[in-house]
Amino acid sequence: MATVIGTTIEWYDFFIYGTAAGLVFSQLFFAPAGAEIGLLLSFATVGISFVFRPLGAFLAGHFGDRIGRRAMLVLTLVLMGGATSLIGLLPTYETAGMLAPVLLLVLRILQGISAGGEWGGAVPMAVEHAPRDRRGRAGAFPQLGVPLGMLLASGVTALMTGVIAPGPAFLEWGWRVPFLLSVVLIGVGYVVRRSVDESPVFAEMAERKQRTTVPVVELFCKHGLLVVLAALIFAGNNAAGYMTTGGFITSYATNPDGPVGLGRTPVLLAITGAAGLLLRDRPGIDLGVDNQAEQEAGATVLGARRELGRRRSREGTSVRPRGRVVTREDIRSRTRSDAT
Repeated sequence: MATVIGTTIEWYDFFIYGTAAGLVFSQLFFAPAGAEIGLLLSFATVGISFVFRPLGAFLAGHFGDRIGRRAMLVLTLVLMGGATSLIGLLPTYETAGMLAPVLLLVLRILQGISAGGEWGGAVPMAVEHAPRDRRGRAGAFPQLGVPLGMLLASGVTALMTGVIAPGPAFLEWGWRVPFLLSVVLIGVGYVVRRSVDESPVFAEMAERKQRTTVPVVELFCKHGLLVVLAALIFAGNNAAGYMTTGGFITSYATNPDGPVGLGRTPVLLAITGAAGLLLRDRPGIDLGVDNQAEQEAGATVLGARRELGRRRSREGTSVRPRGRVVTREDIRSRTRSDAT
């Protein structure tokens, strides 16, 4: 639970930036460049964070193996929340000139380092606290922070654009409020993470003094190909996902001169709803039957189909099972009937 809460707060901070970049940053920080170039520069600051996310992951992994997982997770939480809150206090280009976009870029880089460190620390923390036969599922729980963070970021911004600071007020001051709210989230996340015990795996390593001098080097020496392959596989998934979370769809759909021209609030509410639906497809969340029971029922159905195939093969009939394909709903129905 602590890793889910922490990653939710981290990704709220990370996504609130992408939302604001698509809606107002081109006007607030890059206005002299013009509307089109200003929007490109705004999105460039979103993208620059990805250059520094691997650095954050390396730092979190390296020092997490040396000083502890919990300490690094608290540090990444404070770093992300501090950078996000400071963005809400930044002067605009009209007030500070070139200093404004430079400060914005620096704080975004800090967000990127923190996001990489969060991912590099939350997953090992969740996995190492779980029993050996549940570590795969435990490692999936921090991923829930992505849709939860998106849901909060778009939902809070929709509240600002539709209720609290609609119209010009959002451009004047309303955009700052979601960033400043991060101060509250930092406090919640800090208390939760400080209450969690250190990883038992790290504690055992510390007791036996099994600490590698340069863990990153050992990682690439032993598993370099696997690391590169996993990064390349995930790149495609990220590219599609950040079309929404990076602010592009928000900007495209709300551009008054564009082909869609929708209002800010309806688009943000649609993204909020999509983030809620995304939760349904994440590992560890099942609104129907328990995953373990569903898997057992599925194994029973598949075993029966194989036995039927072997029986028909012995009888000289077709091995191909007749009837329609067993679906997920069939498995759910069978599980419910068995439970009753």
